[in-house]
Amino acid sequence: MHLLSRFGLGATASLMLATSRVHAQSVPAPNLDLSSLGDVTIAGNFDAIAVYTSIGQQQGFDSNGTQSIFSALPNGAYNILASTDASISAMCPLLTQDGSLSGLVVGGNFTSMGGVPAQSVAILNTTTLEIEPIQGVEGIVTALYCDQDTETVYVGGAFEAQNSSNAIAWRSGGFASLPFAGFDAPVSSITRAPNGHIVFGGSFSGLGNISSTALTNPESQVINLGSANIVAQGNTTRADLGDPRSIVCPSNDSDTSTTFLLADNTPGSWSAQLAFGFEPTKLRLWNTNFEGRGTRTWRFTAHPINGIMNFTYTDPATGQRAFCDARCPLPQDSSEPFQDFFFVNLVGMNSFTIDISDWYGAGGGLDGLELFQNDIFSYAIEAFSDPVCATEGARSDATATGPWFTTPSRQSVSDYLTAVVGPTTVDSTSIVFEPDVQRSGNYSIVVYTPGCIQDSSCSARAIVNISVSLTADAADPFTTQLFQTNNFDKYDSVFQGYVDAVSSSFRPSVTITASGLQSDQLIVASRIKFSFISSTGGLNGLFDYDPNSDEINIDFSQSAINSAGMTLQPNAQILALTTVGDTIYAAGRFRDGVFENIMAFADDNATSLSGGGLNQAVTAMYSTDDFLYVGGNFTNTNQGDVQGINNVASYDISSNSWVALGAGLDGSVDAVVPMQLNVSQGQSETVIAFSGSFSQIESSDSNPAIRASGLAIWVPSRNAWLGSLDDVPRQALAGQLYAATFLPNDTWVGAGTLRSLGLAISGAAGMSSADGETVLRSLPISIESGPGSSTSRKRALLDSQNITGVTGGAHYTGNGQNVTIFGGHFSATATDGSTIENLMFLNGSNNNLVTGPPTGLDAESTILTLAVAGDLLWAGGNLTGRVNDATIAGLVVYDLTTAAYRNVQPASLEGDDVVVNAIAPQSGTSAIYVGGSFLRTSQDLSCPSVCMYDSATSQWNTVGTGLDGVVSDLYWQNDKTLLATGNLSVSGNSTSLALYDVDEQEWTEVSNSAIPGPVSAFGPASEDATEMWVAGTASNGSTFLVQVGRDHSHPVVDAFGSGTTIQGLQVMPLSQQHDATDFLDRDRALLVTGKLNITGFGSAAAALFNGTVMQPFILASTDDGEPGSINRVFSSRPNTQRSSNRGHSRGIAVLVALCAALGTIFLIIIIGIILNRIQRRRAGYKSVPSVAYADKHSNIHRVPPESLFGNLGAKSPTAPTV
Repeated sequence: MHLLSRFGLGATASLMLATSRVHAQSVPAPNLDLSSLGDVTIAGNFDAIAVYTSIGQQQGFDSNGTQSIFSALPNGAYNILASTDASISAMCPLLTQDGSLSGLVVGGNFTSMGGVPAQSVAILNTTTLEIEPIQGVEGIVTALYCDQDTETVYVGGAFEAQNSSNAIAWRSGGFASLPFAGFDAPVSSITRAPNGHIVFGGSFSGLGNISSTALTNPESQVINLGSANIVAQGNTTRADLGDPRSIVCPSNDSDTSTTFLLADNTPGSWSAQLAFGFEPTKLRLWNTNFEGRGTRTWRFTAHPINGIMNFTYTDPATGQRAFCDARCPLPQDSSEPFQDFFFVNLVGMNSFTIDISDWYGAGGGLDGLELFQNDIFSYAIEAFSDPVCATEGARSDATATGPWFTTPSRQSVSDYLTAVVGPTTVDSTSIVFEPDVQRSGNYSIVVYTPGCIQDSSCSARAIVNISVSLTADAADPFTTQLFQTNNFDKYDSVFQGYVDAVSSSFRPSVTITASGLQSDQLIVASRIKFSFISSTGGLNGLFDYDPNSDEINIDFSQSAINSAGMTLQPNAQILALTTVGDTIYAAGRFRDGVFENIMAFADDNATSLSGGGLNQAVTAMYSTDDFLYVGGNFTNTNQGDVQGINNVASYDISSNSWVALGAGLDGSVDAVVPMQLNVSQGQSETVIAFSGSFSQIESSDSNPAIRASGLAIWVPSRNAWLGSLDDVPRQALAGQLYAATFLPNDTWVGAGTLRSLGLAISGAAGMSSADGETVLRSLPISIESGPGSSTSRKRALLDSQNITGVTGGAHYTGNGQNVTIFGGHFSATATDGSTIENLMFLNGSNNNLVTGPPTGLDAESTILTLAVAGDLLWAGGNLTGRVNDATIAGLVVYDLTTAAYRNVQPASLEGDDVVVNAIAPQSGTSAIYVGGSFLRTSQDLSCPSVCMYDSATSQWNTVGTGLDGVVSDLYWQNDKTLLATGNLSVSGNSTSLALYDVDEQEWTEVSNSAIPGPVSAFGPASEDATEMWVAGTASNGSTFLVQVGRDHSHPVVDAFGSGTTIQGLQVMPLSQQHDATDFLDRDRALLVTGKLNITGFGSAAAALFNGTVMQPFILASTDDGEPGSINRVFSSRPNTQRSSNRGHSRGIAVLVALCAALGTIFLIIIIGIILNRIQRRRAGYKSVPSVAYADKHSNIHRVPPESLFGNLGAKSPTAPTV
């Protein structure tokens, strides 16, 4: 009995990983200009965070059984080259003899790669990313070796391919013939020996093939034609003789009950269309002799390929083997009632036609027809199994229990059964297959799973349990699990081993049930196959193959490797092979008097490693430099002389000694593969990745235990685990790494569920900008999410979201201090090692001292808003507790000068689920306005939704009348006008916006039909917030985002998909302008934060909107791989918005321009007059004295005309004489 899957179903993992660098397609820089904002901090619920810089980055982690091939991106994330719908177990680069790369060969248990149908093995072109499927493998590929010298790919696993089982070779153009037909059990590893031989390792005991030639009857099973749609052309109209169905259950009797005739002297045909696919190996025909009629010449055409089949048969006249294709003979007078024809080629089909072109006597006809196949099938749809007329032995059968229904085949090999299983039916839904196994022996059992794309069920499928009962004396059935999330038809080889034949007291069976791992699940059942495996024997897990020899020497003792396998105890399992120099290392689950689970071959001798090997199984190996890294479930050497080698170890080849990797891991290892990382400054190096079923790196010496859920990285150059290196830039990883290789240019390529989630930062991160790029950095704090799900929320606005992590922050710079304040629902570690709950202070002016407040608030509290007024910190949220013998509910005050809660606390707020969502101190006063969900104070002062606390008098005050509902934000438009947003009503009128006039003490609703629901996020777009951005959830459940102005509103449509929650909006300055839009100034962009589902992209924690495009900006994830969120972005300097008077209509602009033009003309005229006066004065002109009007004629005599005009031609005029 052999478990065929190397890896389990795959647990997610989180790990700190150093950043590696390769080229990738980048996205436009965000171009934020944060220089005017001081220290900028991101606050939210995340454990990993990254700026979106490269196409291919994604947020969160959810493999759902899928895996990917990836390379590294510049920011430490991974670029997916292609994805598969199931597991990847092996990869190798296929090189030509001149060293060029033909492609990357990938093997596993998938049915599609990059959306292209590809069964278990395919070639990826790493340049074009095109996929070349290698067709013909049915089962699981677990081992690959690409031989450059012969340009051959050796494929190993648990599968059937052509006439071979578990191993086959492939060269460009198709499978290459090997002088042996595979093995009788799975292959786990393949390597190339120093002498050029190919060495296979696995759990086999001999060479073999999947064939029934060793059975007494080569026709293992009759294909059921009884359920087929059968038609005929040219058939006779004589009563009871023209029915084409009459020959599907042939008889050797001479009556005419099974006779089918064509019309006299007429060619014709007989066709069968089946609801399932099959691969026939033999055709048996009964010729008729009715009234001297009979078929003389015929042909067989397979559909849908429309190909004429080739046959071999025994000529009854000569007894010699003969061949035929388009004109096959059928004798009429033979000693045998039927004639057998064997298919030359194994071809899949679902229908066929027999054309009769020549006949005996008056016309053609048949008395019977049967098709046989080598393998034994049992179908979920019982009508597809053995024909009803079968009389010998037990028929293959299937029994379905539960709500099964038939689903048409579409692109699948056959119609199949489907069941939708819920919590009440999971234990009562099953299907039991019982094949007709007529002879005991070794069999390969394959379970067929229809693809999910054809019936659009991928999202509803999950894992099924497989239970196999194969021998009469087995105490417990063999069980395993399979993913049914395959895109296309999948063939899982679930077992290879001994099976008992059917008897009166026992029948082999295979049972499929739902796993119950999810509440509702769709499961499918198609068919199972039992294939008989013949074997030469003489092997025990190892086989040495010489590719230069055309024949196999069955005297296996001639090979030292084969002989070494035979010296092991029976049923040895060789799980890993690797070649280092002139030595082959073999590891697995085996032992004898010398070897224990690992051994070496050199100079035709098998030798033990030091310590007698390891005390339990070794499942994987990788060698680099002078070390061999191994993983498994061992705890020491066989002799127990090395401490700390728990499940992982390295073997120093030069000194022949075991070396512990710290103190090892706390669980078993499934894969050991290389990674290429920038661990040292600017230098890339190879590190070793271990994947498996472990949860932590064990503590050793002064190093504490490190969480490593399924993935751990060892750094050889530092002789340490990566998670223990504090001087290495770290990324947060999720998933596991199952295979990896290096391409000829040293580019690293990996495969598995691995994904980088960004920088390993929890709760809060610093953000800065330079040259248009945004840089994130860790802060000197240590935050973890709250211990449980908080019930805090912006009540009635974010009903579906429990608030965890850091919700916001503030800055305090009084008294020469530089303190950053964080609030939310989290746990953190203070500088003195104590635990901080929900409120934390980072004092940058005191060596980044991290402290928390005194005790008083309950740990279940959640802080939703913070505000600093003078030296007092006001914190609001879903707060409960007792401070200074006062009951706290909704609001608490902290004195920043004394680092203690204020002696006098506000009276607690009361109402249903009291929550404070907003705090707005009024500038120049002692008034603190508080908004949220409450009705009154504990002093019975009615102040629903908004209340004012006077810090000078320590008294609550009512804020107007008529306002009700839930306030999400408060903002001062000016000294006397307060804006409130949320789910409100004013005097009974529902609204999302309301204004409060402090002087009049009145609330006024702001009606705006463009806002389709309650506002949960608000951001001013102008200094007085007469222009603003609002977001929330509409009545239809969709997310809205609206830009609101004095006389206009612009909704942003189709930007977000379902599941979006917007928690913050800020208009941010840019370093480069974008195209003009109606939404934003050209040097401004809107920062949207929360848990976003961006249309056309997917999950993100922040996005930038430039008025045209909603661009993903920041990706965040939690430590379980789920998408994270950003609640707020806050800064040490205010993000001041421009005045709302910055723009005018086009008419006003034209009028201003006209006025400016007229003013300019007038100014030019005035300047000209002034200059003229100056010039005249310099020329000697003087003013004429005033004289009486009566004396005006006397002046004429004083200036004669000749004196006045006589000097007009002079070059230098002189002043006239007066």
